[in-house]
Amino acid sequence: MTHGFDKEYWEEHWRKSGAGSPPNPYLARELGELEPGTALDAGCGEGAEAIWLASRGWQVTAADISSGVLARATGRDGAERVRWVEADLGSWTPETRFDLVTTHYAHPAMPQLEFYDRIAGWVAPGGTLLIVGHLHTQHGHGHGHHSPAEASVTAAAITSRLDEAVWEVVTAEECRRIHGDRQVPLEDVVVRATRRP
Repeated sequence: MTHGFDKEYWEEHWRKSGAGSPPNPYLARELGELEPGTALDAGCGEGAEAIWLASRGWQVTAADISSGVLARATGRDGAERVRWVEADLGSWTPETRFDLVTTHYAHPAMPQLEFYDRIAGWVAPGGTLLIVGHLHTQHGHGHGHHSPAEASVTAAAITSRLDEAVWEVVTAEECRRIHGDRQVPLEDVVVRATRRP
């Protein structure tokens, strides 16, 4: 099934979804030792990752296309520390670069790898890019419940687009984990890279 991943799709997705997911576990693993600075959470959803970063001293901008999910996110504990922006990440451009740009399972209405190229351009020199996405497997099932092929990638596909003259790849992994009370199996791709100063 092909998805458009436009605003209408995401408003409906979040309207039907349960609330209150915890921050992605790769966030603490990959970023726990970094010195806080400015951060952008691209496709922030319910805001768990943005709030986690803000609680650790980051100055966070969190952007999502869905007004419905942003209304939910701004009601969470700690949300007042975050700057929330309703934006289509396929056309919106931030006013500044960030020390950290991160995205977790965001699927815009543009090709997935082009989206990663786009947000990578928003990382300041010396800053960090952290991508957590759905893994594209040979079976076409990125993870346990659903993952359209156009929204899934491999670590190699991401890192091949990061120019070695510009980026140092720190992490490039394909991981499997069990998520939530329903024990849903997830297959993830995790890429962290540092933009050279």
